[in-house]
Amino acid sequence: MKKIEMTTPLVEMDGDEMTRVLWQWIKEILITPYVNLKTEYYDLGLANRDKTDDKITIESAEATKKYGVAVKCATITPNAQRVEEYKLKKMWKSPNGTIRRILDGTVFRAPIIADGIRPYVPGWKKPIILARHAYGDIYNAVEDRVNAGENAYLVICDKDGKEIRRRLVHEFSGGGIVQGVHNLDASVSAFARSCFNYALENNLDVWFGAKDTISKIYDHRFKDIFNEIYEAEYRQKFEKIGKYFMYTLIDDVVARVMRSEGGMLWVCKNYDGDVMSDMVATAYGSLGMMTSVLVSPDGKYEFEAAHGTVTRHYYRHLKGEETSTNSVATIFAWTGALSKRGELDGNKELAEFAKCLEKATLKTIEEGYITGDLIPLFKREGVTVNKLNSKEFLYEIAKRI
Repeated sequence: MKKIEMTTPLVEMDGDEMTRVLWQWIKEILITPYVNLKTEYYDLGLANRDKTDDKITIESAEATKKYGVAVKCATITPNAQRVEEYKLKKMWKSPNGTIRRILDGTVFRAPIIADGIRPYVPGWKKPIILARHAYGDIYNAVEDRVNAGENAYLVICDKDGKEIRRRLVHEFSGGGIVQGVHNLDASVSAFARSCFNYALENNLDVWFGAKDTISKIYDHRFKDIFNEIYEAEYRQKFEKIGKYFMYTLIDDVVARVMRSEGGMLWVCKNYDGDVMSDMVATAYGSLGMMTSVLVSPDGKYEFEAAHGTVTRHYYRHLKGEETSTNSVATIFAWTGALSKRGELDGNKELAEFAKCLEKATLKTIEEGYITGDLIPLFKREGVTVNKLNSKEFLYEIAKRI
């Protein structure tokens, strides 16, 4: 076939470890044989982030604002052990956190459903979509160690630096730690509208939970903003399609989700969404079976897999050993970006190819050609299971394109 042409490039953000290896294979085996791939490339591998003092991450986010659509490979957020392993200049912040702060978007995560993959929660019959606020909280926190005998205060100043008020956080008789987090009314408002719009477009109820009984100012502000915007702008639209918005405590939402059939948009603050999206992905089958897209208020999109860099498999790969690594979420990051690029550019062929690749991927799984993580979950009458290594799985998909 003649290769499909692209008019506008994607922003391509390369990553780390085993997902970086899969990234290249996916392009070589599943995309470039069919698409004249046009990207603006940014290497967000940890070594290059360290080399550029993390400026490369900021540049990739700014490019996303320029071109409108990005696709990102999983990346390492370094801890102390990684600093030593990679001989880093410092413990760089999460690249995802940096990109989300610049784009100020909402992360929507949805499980990839394939016939034959049984969720660990038997009652879940429909997908649970996670909406994660992508700004603030501990991801933009200021924190410090506190010595014995020192005190920590929350101090509010005016624009000229004049102190308005202060509150004692704690008097430390022994050593300790302190952290300051923040959020913005504008960001929470944009988050609320993104969630309500997504739910209306996809015919979903909205469940939101925080801890306003304990966090009577911080979390309560989230609750108030969501309620105010819903009542003023969205209630009638939701009632017209027979859907609703519910706010309750985060622990109550967790209990309701576990005994539900699924099929709702579960709205989470930043940290809650980080944790709960992994729980939901695993419960539906595997972390390798969940899509993730960051949507900014002005309509910019960044697609990625919801999982990490698969470190354990990478070390085996470096030894020359075979791995059976699930690449589905990374494939769907590419298809999501290609589909959106095609939609925005009016490139019907590109959008159709992306959907074709998704169908070929699901067909491969449903016919029993799967990676090791899916074997305990797969059961389909009359279908024989074939465990494939990482590259074999991609070639099986290519056969079905």
